[in-house]
Amino acid sequence: MKRWVTFRALLCPVFQKHITKTHNNIMKSTFKISALVLAFAGFAFGAKAQSTSTSTTKTTTSNGVILSVGVDAGIPTGNLSNSYDWNLGGSIQADIPVIQHQLFVTVNAGYDNFFGKKNLDGTGIDATNIQLLPVKAGLKFFPVAGFYIQGEAGAAFSLNKSDLNFNNSAAFLYAPQIGYQFALGGKSYLDAGVRYEATTKFNSNVDDSKVNFFGLRVAYAFDTK
Repeated sequence: MKRWVTFRALLCPVFQKHITKTHNNIMKSTFKISALVLAFAGFAFGAKAQSTSTSTTKTTTSNGVILSVGVDAGIPTGNLSNSYDWNLGGSIQADIPVIQHQLFVTVNAGYDNFFGKKNLDGTGIDATNIQLLPVKAGLKFFPVAGFYIQGEAGAAFSLNKSDLNFNNSAAFLYAPQIGYQFALGGKSYLDAGVRYEATTKFNSNVDDSKVNFFGLRVAYAFDTK
C-alpha cells in the first residue's frame, strides 16, 4: 500500500489530467448509451400498448412493400465522441418482401448531422459539424412476429468534405440493427430500431476520421399493397 501511495504521488500532472479526462469520457458515453436504450424501451412499451388495444390478431409483417419515414438520432462512440456530442437526421426506407412475413430486402437513404462540441479542451475552437448522406441496402428478418434483426451496408457521402479536410467524398458503412414493428391499425405500423453504424476512414491518412455511433430510428410505416 505504501509503495502505491508513493508511486501515485510521483505521477506527473499531465498524466493525471489524462486519466481524469478518459474516466469522464467513459462515464459520459455509458450514460448516453443507457439513455438511448431506455428511450427505445419507452417507445416500444408505448407502441405495444397502442397496438394491443387496436388489434390482437393483426400480424405486424406484410406481403406488400412497406415504406417508412423516420427520425434518426444517435450518440457518437470511440474517438468521434471526443469532438461530437450527438447526431440527428431522418431517413426513408422501403422493405421489399422476399419470403412471406419473414424476410425483406431493405433500401434506405437519409441525412445525418453530427453536432460538434464547442471550445474543444478550452482551446476556443469549435468542431465543425459533419453532414452525411447515407445510402444503404440489406436484409430484414423476422424470427417472430414483430421483432426483427436487420443488417445493412452501403456508403456514406460527405456533404461538407472541404470544411472537414476529408480527402474521400464517401466511405463504406455497415449497420447491424434490432427492432420491433408494431401494428397501429389498418395498414400502418410503428417501426422502432436500435443500431450500431460505422464507416471506414473519410481521410485516408487519419485513423480518427471514421464516423461510428449508436443510433435510434423511430419511423411511421405503411403497407403499399
